Amino acid sequence: MPKVSIITITYNAEKVLERTIKSVISQTFTDFEYIIVDGNSKDKTKAICEQYSQHIDTFLSEKDEGIYDAMNKGLRLASGDFVWFMNAGDEIATSKTLSNIFSKVTAETDLVYGDALFVNDDGIARGLRSELTPHKLKTDINWKDLRFGMLVCHQALLVHKSIAPAYIMNNLSADVDWEIKSFKASKKQVFLDEPLSNYLEGGVSNQQLEKSLKDRFIVLKEHFGLVPTLFNHLIILLRGLKKIWTNKGKYW
Repeated sequence: MPKVSIITITYNAEKVLERTIKSVISQTFTDFEYIIVDGNSKDKTKAICEQYSQHIDTFLSEKDEGIYDAMNKGLRLASGDFVWFMNAGDEIATSKTLSNIFSKVTAETDLVYGDALFVNDDGIARGLRSELTPHKLKTDINWKDLRFGMLVCHQALLVHKSIAPAYIMNNLSADVDWEIKSFKASKKQVFLDEPLSNYLEGGVSNQQLEKSLKDRFIVLKEHFGLVPTLFNHLIILLRGLKKIWTNKGKYW
């Protein structure tokens, strides 16, 4: 059983997929399996995966019902102790990141998290997520700390397979739900005060922002109740407006 299953979800992402693959196969820590789940891409995705086939343990390419359906497929295929989603365009921060992570993991650890570096389409760094957004990290996150949304970047979170939940469907904030459930189930966490990943901005949630925000409200209401979620969204709004004011019209 490998220490971690690294899972990449991709669809028509030929322009950015290779950077993800290279970041995975360059790791000095090699006790991992690499899984790529493709939504039957029509571009050069399959050719790129074929080029790196010797480094890819499992490659599945078939039509799916969206990103979270594909991520559930990845979970089912995973055989590692931990699962780590590193989707097309995202990168593991450095070649030593996995080594750094597993030098701190013990037999009791069931969740690992850290920061993420925001990068644009060209792979140019824009800054740490914890600095560019109101989501400030701390060393002992409780699931209730996620009442304002996704506190930890999804690509900076490793979850033990034994507690990793399935993703809910038909909700663009399913990753928020997944993170909350993972922290709820966690008994022993490890926090690394460093970026674990380079996160490519402009994902599905940003592309469909209105629906994403509505879906996030549904998720948070399910976990925290209606009245607390209404109150927390007021705080989210005020915090966002403050961030925009500080950044002279920009959120980040």
